[in-house]
Amino acid sequence: MTQTKLVDADGLKRTVNRLAHEVVEKNRDVRSLAIVGIRTRGEHLAHRIAQKIREIEEIDIPVGILDITLYRDDLRGRLDQPELKSTEILFDISGKTVVLVDDVLFTGRTIRSALNALMDIGRPARIELLVLVDRGHRELPIKADIVGKNVPTSSRQEVRVLMSESDGEDGIYLVEHGNA
Repeated sequence: MTQTKLVDADGLKRTVNRLAHEVVEKNRDVRSLAIVGIRTRGEHLAHRIAQKIREIEEIDIPVGILDITLYRDDLRGRLDQPELKSTEILFDISGKTVVLVDDVLFTGRTIRSALNALMDIGRPARIELLVLVDRGHRELPIKADIVGKNVPTSSRQEVRVLMSESDGEDGIYLVEHGNA
């Protein structure tokens, strides 16, 4: 297994800054926004983007955390007990533009699960998808509205996002696994 650093801490900071500006540009009325991050790294990214928007627009955007464990379609047949964490959306998403945030967009199955979970919570006016990295290989017709970085990958590669809140460092790596 080999690992190549694609983005360092400074690059990640610049990308988050650009993503926050794109959210503001797409949504002139930021008061109608809510940001929801998918556990775990989407949660950290959501908080960073909300902080940047606060600096840009001088307004606090509500931030929620979504746990999609029970909505996943790959739970059946697993012997392991899934680790459940809580969803923390302490505001009404109905009528709001929800910016759904995740670190890596791959097959689209995580996002499908997140959309189902959000619709069980409320009825947003609109949902926008923001991802730090889009690596391709979609299995479902899902496309991000705002993308930090496109990283075309092969089936032997993985994109690994590290964030200081959970990993002790910031960075994006391309991991090459041996022959499949």
